[in-house]
Amino acid sequence: MAELRPVHQRSSVTSFLRKIKAHTPDSAQLLGLLALFIFASILIILTGLTVTATILGFIFFMPLILVSSPVWFPVGTVLFVTIAGFLSACSFGAVAVAGLSWTYRYFNGMLPAGSDKVANVRRRIYNTNTYVKHYAMEYGVKMIA
Repeated sequence: MAELRPVHQRSSVTSFLRKIKAHTPDSAQLLGLLALFIFASILIILTGLTVTATILGFIFFMPLILVSSPVWFPVGTVLFVTIAGFLSACSFGAVAVAGLSWTYRYFNGMLPAGSDKVANVRRRIYNTNTYVKHYAMEYGVKMIA
C-alpha cells in the first residue's frame, strides 16, 4: 500500500503539469502581451506629459487669460454664431440637394427609396377624399329630408 501512494501522487502531479502546460501561452501570445505592455506604457507616459504640459500652460498663460478675458466672450459669441450659421447653411443646402434629387428621380420614373410609400399615401388620400364626399352627400340627403 505504501508503494501505491507515491505512484498515485506522481500521476496527479503529472496530470496537474499537463493541465498547466495546456494553458501556457505560446510565443506569439507572449510577444503580443509584451507589445501591449510596451504600447500601454508609452500611452500612459504621453498622457502624463500632456496633463503636465496643460497644467503648466494654464499656470503660464493665466495672467494673459485674465487680462484679456473681457474680449473672449464677444469673440467667442461671434465665432460661435458664424460657425453655426455656416454649418446650418451647408446642412440646409445638402438637404435641399437631396430633396431635389429624390424629386427628380421620382418624376422621371427611377423609383427612388420611399417612392412606394408616396404611392400608398396618394392612394389613401384619394380613398379618404372619396369617403368624405360620399359621407357629405348622404349627410346632405338626410338634412334635406
